[in-house]
Amino acid sequence: MTRTAYTPSLPGLSTTDGLDTVINWGLGADSTAYLARMLTAPSAHGIDLDRTAVLYMATGSEWPETRLLVEEFMLPLLREHGVRLVQLARNGHRKEDGFTVLDDSRSPERLLVRGPWTLWDDLESVGTVPQQAGTRKCSLWAKGAVGDWWLAQVFNGRPFRQVMGFNADEKGRCLRDETASKLPGRAGLYPLVDWGWGRQQVEDYLLARFGVHWPKSYCTFCCFPVSMGALPAHLERMRAHPDIAGEVLRLEYTAMSLNPNAKLYGRRSLLEFFDRARPRDRACLEAFERELDMPWALYHVRRLVPVSSDGARRPVMRSTERVDIGLPRQLAGRLISVSERHGVDVEHDALYGRARAWVRNRGTAWPRPRSCSPPRPPA
Repeated sequence: MTRTAYTPSLPGLSTTDGLDTVINWGLGADSTAYLARMLTAPSAHGIDLDRTAVLYMATGSEWPETRLLVEEFMLPLLREHGVRLVQLARNGHRKEDGFTVLDDSRSPERLLVRGPWTLWDDLESVGTVPQQAGTRKCSLWAKGAVGDWWLAQVFNGRPFRQVMGFNADEKGRCLRDETASKLPGRAGLYPLVDWGWGRQQVEDYLLARFGVHWPKSYCTFCCFPVSMGALPAHLERMRAHPDIAGEVLRLEYTAMSLNPNAKLYGRRSLLEFFDRARPRDRACLEAFERELDMPWALYHVRRLVPVSSDGARRPVMRSTERVDIGLPRQLAGRLISVSERHGVDVEHDALYGRARAWVRNRGTAWPRPRSCSPPRPPA
């Protein structure tokens, strides 16, 4: 049996027995508020819990306070009502790697926040960060695709309802969800929109119900807080978890070593927002320095922006070849020495260690080849 397959053989425990409703739960305020209110009177909300499963896809980098709140307030509620919680995660980068069912239980004890392969693993393995441009491919890769694989396996074309936690301020997301879905037999439901609950109503309900402010659920290295107007709150979260800040700073620093444009927030990097003169910021920067305290690698990076026969730009191609491994200062010294002999300028970050020599800079004509050699923490 492959890791993707999940077919208990005991009568009544098959994943397909009677199941007709799936509730997507992203752990955030919106879907949590729906679950909490729905469980006060499931039948009044059109839900038969015997025929329903709650689906959670683990990305691997959820904030600690979100997990703690889920385990303190929501898992006991799910156990009390015997709600089936299915926890999923990817096995690897490729679709062929499949997914793993981390847990499938009507009495869940723990939230399993990471599986065999996480979004962080994927980004770190290729030395990049999430991209703001276009659709949220990172979310589709880590959550949407995994859930769809499970749904396709379980329902195999049978009709089913999928409850999504979009609030009344996000009606556009409902339309995009309806048009993007490729699963046969699927009917999307958007109860918060039907209730007229926007973000404020959602937060007010959870505060009244549990006595806590329920934070946004997103990955620690998410690039979207700046576009959502939530960057100040995001940075405060970083300061409350300096070790996490240090990890994310290293992820970004590594990506920017290979591509100077790979900043988390478009034109600004996370590193720019921290001031060493402020104690809480200094703690984050010190954690970053601890993350960098490891052997580094010297890479030869080649980038090509090709064009098709009709002149349209094609996806960027990148080759990353590891040349050497050593301490940052040693690698930077080697790069500077070789570059000087060949008359090549070197960019050197004396504070954190990165050095980069542009062997061939990007021109103005297409296709645009580019080549550089930066030492950085190895992926």
